[in-house]
Amino acid sequence: MRALRVIVVGGGIGGMAAAIALHRRGHDVQVWERAAAVGEVGSGLTLWPNGLRALDAIGVGDGVRSRAMADTEGGIRDRSGRWLTRTDTEKLADRYGPVVAVRRADLFDILRTALGEDRLRLGVTVTGVESLWETTVARVRYSGGAETADLVVGADGLRSVVRAAVCPHARPPRYAGYTAWRMITDPLPDLRQGGQIWGSGEIFGIVPLADHRVYMFGAVNAAEGEHAPDGEFAEVRRRFGDWPDPVPRLLGAVSPDSVMRHDIYHLPDLPTFVRGRVALLGDAAHAMTPNMGQGANLALEDAVTLAALLGHGEIDDALRGYDALRRPRTRALAHRSRRIGTVAQWSWTPAVRARDTALRLMPGWAMPRAFARALDWTPPA
Repeated sequence: MRALRVIVVGGGIGGMAAAIALHRRGHDVQVWERAAAVGEVGSGLTLWPNGLRALDAIGVGDGVRSRAMADTEGGIRDRSGRWLTRTDTEKLADRYGPVVAVRRADLFDILRTALGEDRLRLGVTVTGVESLWETTVARVRYSGGAETADLVVGADGLRSVVRAAVCPHARPPRYAGYTAWRMITDPLPDLRQGGQIWGSGEIFGIVPLADHRVYMFGAVNAAEGEHAPDGEFAEVRRRFGDWPDPVPRLLGAVSPDSVMRHDIYHLPDLPTFVRGRVALLGDAAHAMTPNMGQGANLALEDAVTLAALLGHGEIDDALRGYDALRRPRTRALAHRSRRIGTVAQWSWTPAVRARDTALRLMPGWAMPRAFARALDWTPPA
């Protein structure tokens, strides 16, 4: 295939990865990002074997591993601190490959370096995209004018502007019924044991990182758009300050002004990820709840798959193949993640007791098998 001019709208993980993958295959790529900088501070990310394979495919896997924490023990505990299920990370790694945790800021730093500053345009607000069928190009309208490209990739997240060009009648994102806080501690003595604690309408997660810090998240059932009157960290302390060890100790190592709060949404299924010379990936295509930890990993898969298919045959055939491969897979995993989230956020006492009992009686192989469909992915040839 000839070299294409590609505009990637959105400088998130999926957009940056797509740009790297396409540039490595000889295409002329630019990433247009609305913000003045790319990256995100204050949160971490779990990279599963499928996501690491995608990063290997674009040449940055080893760099990510060098800044990540691997082989952390984990599982799910109940509100009293009793283990309900344990994750055998060694068996998981033997079967699928390692699972690692990394700061999002570190991952963005690696991706930005691999892409190169000259292919990144910051402070560009895209206002619309049109697929021009008669000329087989797409036009991107932005705050400074308009430009055309052979392909436009919409990687602009949950509130995607590009999505309207692909699915003009798409239903808007739906609130999942719970909100989440994310935070990273100051450096602490080594903590190898992570996992989640499930309560009644509340969960708390602990993810050790490589630099002696710990990434944490808490989620609670709440009305959409709520905010704490005296600050989000104060609300986190009220909600989780008396939870089992090490939660209180870890909260004591958090800078109050670093806590981020986001309501959780999912995107109703789209009828297609492509239209003309426009393609969607990541949250713009299949925003999902975080309960399987697969959002960023699937965006990385999207990026690698799109670039690989564009390396063979005509662009229209490649885009049809991308839609055929990615839409069924991401839809199935998004539905599964939402179901897990529903169960995790149960608040009715009899249901919570039944859930915890079922987890405690679950055989050790059941949890890895539930994730098998996600972890088995390999990049297209």
